[in-house]
Amino acid sequence: MSRRAWIHALIAAALAVAALLFIRLHNAGGAPLAQDSVSAGRQLAEAWCKECHALEMSNSGTLGRAPDFVRIANRISTTELSLKVFLRSNHRSMPNLIIAPNQADDLAQFILSLKRN
Repeated sequence: MSRRAWIHALIAAALAVAALLFIRLHNAGGAPLAQDSVSAGRQLAEAWCKECHALEMSNSGTLGRAPDFVRIANRISTTELSLKVFLRSNHRSMPNLIIAPNQADDLAQFILSLKRN
């Protein structure tokens, strides 16, 4: 191998090791407690969603345009994954919010916490 190829290989290896260390250090703190995620999700919902969605059980959304979060949580099709995908997708009837992955996780946890068995 040429000297240039060796340098590129070493740089690639160093980047891979740095990425693995970053991931390892990032996960070392552990995942947030579920209750912390639910609380954070409720705060996000109060800031972003309550204009159109009721956060608790109601006959309809706050302005009658959107289902309340309890109804969404109790749909058969509602899962953590389906909520995360929905929250990160564009929709004609919803504002286009830029939601970070951890915010989508928190909103999904909050909505799922409203599920009634």
